[in-house]
Amino acid sequence: MQGKSRLAAIILAAGKGTRMKSELAKVLHPLLGAPMLSYPVAAAKEVGSEEIVVVIGHQADSIRKALDDRAITFVLQEKQLGTGHAVLQTRSRFKNFRGTILILCGDVPLLRSATIQALLNQHLSSGAVLTVLTTVLENPGGYGRVIKTGDDVLKIVEARDASDEEKEIREINTGIYCVDSGFLFEAVAAISNDNAQREYYLTDIVEIASRSGKKVKTFIASDSAEVMGINTKDDLEKAKRVLRERAGMPHR
Repeated sequence: MQGKSRLAAIILAAGKGTRMKSELAKVLHPLLGAPMLSYPVAAAKEVGSEEIVVVIGHQADSIRKALDDRAITFVLQEKQLGTGHAVLQTRSRFKNFRGTILILCGDVPLLRSATIQALLNQHLSSGAVLTVLTTVLENPGGYGRVIKTGDDVLKIVEARDASDEEKEIREINTGIYCVDSGFLFEAVAAISNDNAQREYYLTDIVEIASRSGKKVKTFIASDSAEVMGINTKDDLEKAKRVLRERAGMPHR
């Protein structure tokens, strides 16, 4: 690829996070004195995103106030109809943008910018239209499984929809992607909600790409702790421990 590709980021932060058992929106829970959502925002800046769009829904006004940052554009997802629907809400923001869109999760605060940069580098050098950040887990549990033939990704199957054979796969989807902007908005507009949750899953863009003969690759995060989603208070405590270790701070 000639020259430097343009880069923008979408950060998904609309969910309520009911498993936190708290009135506070999940992405506003403090992590070493800063809202959880501020970590992916900082990572998106560090890798050079020229625009950062944060999709909000639950407690939207509180999130706007907590992250009062002129570098961020907030887009409201009024009804939480899934991750694919969330990305679709940003389409008008990117109508004149041509380049790579990095999709991050507001509840994945431990991802290092160096890992994102490595993901971006591979995405651009491989010529893939879509690269999925994955990791390999001993017990993949409720995570979506990555279905491949060789190095090419065919689809991602949600755990609840996976066959017994597919459940044996240990490479899982982290919910983080690099996507060609032109393909992304075409694909999210084509997603259906014909599934158990009646939601528009962003993961469906993998199969949309694969079926139309476009190249989809994975980049495997070697440290699965980096891609841990924060869903419970216990997860939050684990994340605090990881960040303290990184910073050489004592445990409390």
